Amino acid sequence: MSLRVQYFADAKIVGKVPPSVFFPVPKVDSVLVSLVRRERVRVDPALVSEDALFSLIRAAFGQRRKMLRRSLASWTSEGVFERAGVAETRRPEELTLEEFAALAAAR
Repeated sequence: MSLRVQYFADAKIVGKVPPSVFFPVPKVDSVLVSLVRRERVRVDPALVSEDALFSLIRAAFGQRRKMLRRSLASWTSEGVFERAGVAETRRPEELTLEEFAALAAAR
């Protein structure tokens, strides 16, 4: 979800919500987030299509806590990680939106 937000909008925290306003009281803090839609998306559509990018992201996060080489085993082709400049031993949650776009473009 956070990558989709980054693609379309600028997000910033604008307030905090204490746990005491919820019932039952959660053991986590909450925040209010402002989303302002961008006029242009963050990744150049000429580099990679929106569908290809988010298809890759869904595949990468499809198996929790796996390295990219495992979670993308059925998606990748020979040399795709090298062409994208992304280590195959990284986990999906470590990648930026731009790194996912580089992977999608390198396929």
